[in-house]
Amino acid sequence: MITRELAVSLRDAGLIWHPAEGDRFQLDLPGDVELEAEADVFTVSEMTIEARQTPSGTDLAFNGTTEWALDAVTLADAVWLPQEDQLRDLLRGTFRSLTRLADAFVVEVEIAGETLRFEHPDPAEAYGRALLDLVSRSR
Repeated sequence: MITRELAVSLRDAGLIWHPAEGDRFQLDLPGDVELEAEADVFTVSEMTIEARQTPSGTDLAFNGTTEWALDAVTLADAVWLPQEDQLRDLLRGTFRSLTRLADAFVVEVEIAGETLRFEHPDPAEAYGRALLDLVSRSR
């Protein structure tokens, strides 16, 4: 799983999340609201947390199964933690390879004719860094 910091960077760079069954996320509530739940990782699921379209956008509705009182949060109050396969899919045609080294993984992408390498001990983090570069360039 990618770090929260990388997930926030991806969101801030413009990565758009369309919640789907199985997606993981953390809450990102305003600074004056302190909830232990901000560190928890939640999973979108019809039984517990579902994405609902509202006139103002997408809400993540908590269906009464959490330990603390929270009915719903807006998508803006959540940080998506994409999984390795989702990150790879989002790289689309730029993805060239994933190579395992002795102590790290290297993701190679090709962007505008240039081959770029992103290395990290966690393959999801390497994919995420490559995606951050791609999303940042597309702005």
